[in-house]
Amino acid sequence: MNNTTYNLFPEIDILFSKRLKVDDFHEIYYEVCGNLTGVPVVFLHGGPGSGCNPMQRRFFDPTFYMIILIDQRGCGRSIPVGSIIDNTTPHLIADIEAIRNDLSITNWLVFGGSWGSTLALSYALSFPLQVTGLILRGIFLSRTSELNWFLGDLSHFYPEVWDKLISYLPASERDDVLTAYSKRIFSEDSSVNIPSAWEWNAFENSIMRLLPKETIEAERSSAEQDATELSRARVQIHYIQHQCFVDGDFILRSAGLLANIPTVIVQGRYDMVCPPRSAWELSRVMPHAALHIIQDAGHSAMESGITSALVAATEGFKQLHSIHLGS
Repeated sequence: MNNTTYNLFPEIDILFSKRLKVDDFHEIYYEVCGNLTGVPVVFLHGGPGSGCNPMQRRFFDPTFYMIILIDQRGCGRSIPVGSIIDNTTPHLIADIEAIRNDLSITNWLVFGGSWGSTLALSYALSFPLQVTGLILRGIFLSRTSELNWFLGDLSHFYPEVWDKLISYLPASERDDVLTAYSKRIFSEDSSVNIPSAWEWNAFENSIMRLLPKETIEAERSSAEQDATELSRARVQIHYIQHQCFVDGDFILRSAGLLANIPTVIVQGRYDMVCPPRSAWELSRVMPHAALHIIQDAGHSAMESGITSALVAATEGFKQLHSIHLGS
């Protein structure tokens, strides 16, 4: 990667969107933008639970790429929102493959950050022939050490943020934060579940960047925003309680099997959500992968150094594709 600074591409509208019925219960939202005859790239969002947003379309040159964004089960515009029924990583992998087939795409570039990197690797291990390349940010493998970091060890760096999270709970429940928040967030009482979801989500939002932005307390009167916060928290806690339905050590052991898939790894040096060790360990078992440690960044894809590296990666992958647009 050269020293050129890359910016996001201009805002674009979607070409079309769809909810794909994948079983008797779930319909998965996806949207397509960019060039319908271009090189397909699928964006896998983080969380788990977050959903996609228009900013994420802008990592890709819309004249070159056919850009597909997916809201995973229970997330964003997929329905039923916030549902954890039949919501596991194998289900998500099957959904990604169903969308590829629905679009009659032979293979595609896969882009995933944070939890999306876990899902991207899991998908690639399941369907390697369908993956032309991997762009991975903020590597997360859902190993016990990583979850322990998120659920308390990071207090060595963010004591005030951790204290705010646990201070919301009675003193008797602070030794098991995950269980305590789960009980509240999955409560049927909206006076309990919604404020708890806001607190839970604010915790991660507070540690996303190297230099946290000054934040103004969000208005909590919007029923739509309350529902978004609640669904995000429910899906994320459901996944964390089950180690995200993956074996991170297995992923790490198996990643070498992806040696024929060009891979770029972008990692913030001071990522407090997904510390750099996992990215480094992944690069050791994928020596063909290009690892870029961004020295002045944390976790967020919207930090300038990480944004530039990700756009540089999507630009670099243009050279690896043989599709001639318009031919």
